[in-house]
Amino acid sequence: QVQLVESGGGLVQAGGSLRLSCAASGSFVSINSMGWYRQAPGKERELVATITSEGITNYVDSVKGRFTISRVNTKNTMYLQMNSLKPEDTAVYYCNAVIKVLRWSISSNYWGQGTQVTVSS
Repeated sequence: QVQLVESGGGLVQAGGSLRLSCAASGSFVSINSMGWYRQAPGKERELVATITSEGITNYVDSVKGRFTISRVNTKNTMYLQMNSLKPEDTAVYYCNAVIKVLRWSISSNYWGQGTQVTVSS
């Protein structure tokens, strides 16, 4: 079975930085797009950034210029470098990946368990 495991969350002061990691493990053929989502208390889960297998990236406007998404395909790992953090970035951050498990199967969405990011003012 496929697992996505996030790490790197924590408590940081406004203006600080954190780096999140997401590692995919298990048996699968390929990982297509990957992304980071976040959910703040009382709010819906929102897209933060995505990256294709070719490295094409996309960001929500609120994090452009502050966050950088990257991946190392040979390690099945994705990162989110978060700089100039603001209190409004406080949320649980989830890793998402579109993964093909079998050569003849369609790709499916997988989610990590989430990691808490708290930014104090």
